[in-house]
Amino acid sequence: MNRTRPRTVPEDPQFETTSEREVWERLCAQGHPEWTLLANVRLTDEYKDHELDLVVLMPDVGIVVIEVKGGSVSYEAGRWFTGSGERRRRIRPVDQARDGKYALRAYIESDPRWKNSSRSRVRFGHSIAVPFTDIDPDFATPDCPRWTIHGRSDQADLAGRLWDIAARQESGHRAPTADDCDLIVDILRGRNLPQRTLLAEADERESRAERLTVEQAAILSVTRLLHRVEVRGGAGSGKTVLAMTQARQLTRGGHGIPPQRVALICYSIGLAQWFTRMLDKAPRRERPAFVGTFEELARYLGVTEFGGRDQAQFWEEALPVEMAELARDLPDGKRFDALVVDEAQDFADGWWTPMVRCLKDEEDGGLYAYSDENQRVFARFGRPPFPLVPLVLDHNLRNTKQIAEVFTPLAPMRMYARGGDGPEVTVVPCPAEDALDVADDQIDPLIDEGWRPEDIMLLTTGTRHPEQVALQESVGQEGYWATFWDADLVFYGHVLGCKGLERRAVVLCVNESVVRERSRERLYVGLSRATDKLVVVGDPALIREMGGLEVAKRLGI
Repeated sequence: MNRTRPRTVPEDPQFETTSEREVWERLCAQGHPEWTLLANVRLTDEYKDHELDLVVLMPDVGIVVIEVKGGSVSYEAGRWFTGSGERRRRIRPVDQARDGKYALRAYIESDPRWKNSSRSRVRFGHSIAVPFTDIDPDFATPDCPRWTIHGRSDQADLAGRLWDIAARQESGHRAPTADDCDLIVDILRGRNLPQRTLLAEADERESRAERLTVEQAAILSVTRLLHRVEVRGGAGSGKTVLAMTQARQLTRGGHGIPPQRVALICYSIGLAQWFTRMLDKAPRRERPAFVGTFEELARYLGVTEFGGRDQAQFWEEALPVEMAELARDLPDGKRFDALVVDEAQDFADGWWTPMVRCLKDEEDGGLYAYSDENQRVFARFGRPPFPLVPLVLDHNLRNTKQIAEVFTPLAPMRMYARGGDGPEVTVVPCPAEDALDVADDQIDPLIDEGWRPEDIMLLTTGTRHPEQVALQESVGQEGYWATFWDADLVFYGHVLGCKGLERRAVVLCVNESVVRERSRERLYVGLSRATDKLVVVGDPALIREMGGLEVAKRLGI
């Protein structure tokens, strides 16, 4: 026992009256260090609500409930009053103290923790404190002996008088032990309480982000009369959700605009699958005519043979030419009124021509591009063949403030973090050659913290993780990306394929040995994929060189 004064619960209670504060402070000063003082205990039973001003738990002595009455207290014709003149009102301090005592005892003894421990009944007492009223030494009423009420002159020995009450009332029952008193404190805190877990906090942040994204969608009303728009924003600004929302709104029509035939196009397979899954839940009249990648658009036009992934000449030159020719002969029923393009910064210059040729009206058809120039992780610098009206999103809605503050120095503009508070970003330093193994070691601790496999993603910036390689070889690209939504699996990916996608907890494995072209952009994408928990693994010197001094400073390296 290291305390010099009683334990107090709560530690610093707030009182409605000066008299309650006065009695509390006296007992804090006079009481034994083993005592526990409880303030403002509220109980509800089937008969009424009870509010116990103070409860004193005294190991080896007893438990006393105290009803405190301030001001001038008087007793006339069997009734208690407080105040005087027009402010005089009747009170029932003895009834309150006694009823509170029995309600407290009943609540404690009904708790399974008390019943299952086979504890017998302990001593309970009740008393009244009137710190500003003089009580005659010979005062007595049938239900309030002098030793149960403590007036102005009794305050100097209030603790001693409570000790006496506990010993005299219910003396036939046993005195509570220190263990009894600790259990009573636990019982009064409640049982089987809903815990504020990290998943609950993540759910709350996600709900808030969704609400903010809906609010931000108001920007789309500005574009109703504009047909050529580029929406620019940093990671976490809600671009992808807005792109999908705009595609749905254009498809549905309304506000004087007829329904349109829309193509929603993106670069990565994973994001295309996300769009498809989300739009499957939408009403049919809001589902765009085409949803998919640029490669899937080529298949839509009739391309049947494709080059390898490493054949840049095919993808950036030959394929667009073939698609443009096929688009010339596309029947009107398969053309589009508008194109919504997400990840527009990754579209090669030659890709825009075949896409525009898919429009019913190449001169006035809708084109809405969503981009983040600092997420340009490929050496492509394509632009649409005509000017677009720029709109800027400068609020980060999806990431916690702790995560957003780490990567905002890499964003294309100043970003304002609105994603709520979360855990601090963790950095695990190691040599680049050990980064994969060290990153793997971070998964189990995340699960131990309470994150589910479906919440966790491990991303690499260099070579792909062996788990990713094995999946892609066994089930192909489409099957691999389908595992992103598997609730039982941690997802292993590469930053190049995960733009627009996110998980709550991300282990970013910086497994490059040297800084190379577009390493800064890869780091930016990787740092921004976690919404709630981010663990960065790698060589601190390399990370500093990739991200710059400001990012290193915010990571604590």
